[in-house]
Amino acid sequence: MKAERFTGRLSQRLARRLVRHHLPLGLASGAAVAALWEARPVSDWVTRLSFATAYPALALMALTLMTGPWNLLAGRRNPVSSDWRRDVGIWAGVLALAHTVVGQNVHLRGRPWLYYVYGPWEHGHWFPLRHDLFGFNNDTGLLSALVVVALLATSSDWALRRLGTPEWKRLQRWNYAAFALAAAHGLGYQTMEHQKTHFVAMVAACLLAAAAMQTAGFVLRRRAARKD
Repeated sequence: MKAERFTGRLSQRLARRLVRHHLPLGLASGAAVAALWEARPVSDWVTRLSFATAYPALALMALTLMTGPWNLLAGRRNPVSSDWRRDVGIWAGVLALAHTVVGQNVHLRGRPWLYYVYGPWEHGHWFPLRHDLFGFNNDTGLLSALVVVALLATSSDWALRRLGTPEWKRLQRWNYAAFALAAAHGLGYQTMEHQKTHFVAMVAACLLAAAAMQTAGFVLRRRAARKD
């Protein structure tokens, strides 16, 4: 009976997450990708898809960092893990990894390693790993994607129970690093590609919103600690 009740609660929780979280997040993500696809009228679908997935991924990553501070500002309990924050993170990770995979084929078709090392025809580089802006952009993007993979792999109740709350929370804090690396990657490509002002503003808005909410959350936590 206990197993049946547990399975029933789990099914209800999953159904609730699918309807309340994944459906609106999926629709919003799809709409954003479609709008950005149309905003980049180039014939090459790889370039358009890479572009269209980049901005929604960064926005959702910013939203994961804003959820906790928003709970504090609203006077709500801020749990160690919440279904909403986890589900937003899942969609952020899916879009980020899709962007990473597609993005490896935008500039150098069939030769993704040249995103990270200089080609034999590029003379005058004493160090084989790229240390120009192009290399910086790709290195930060790849590192962010690797962190996202680790976060996705441990974004479950099973991982939380297995690792224990302190260790799991310590691992999940790498979300800050993933976002910072993704932001550096995004800003670098805005510079390299001389992107239009409104697209640069989208990246800046994500950074400023996340930074503002994190600052507000930090101030609230410090005030609460002083009262205790």
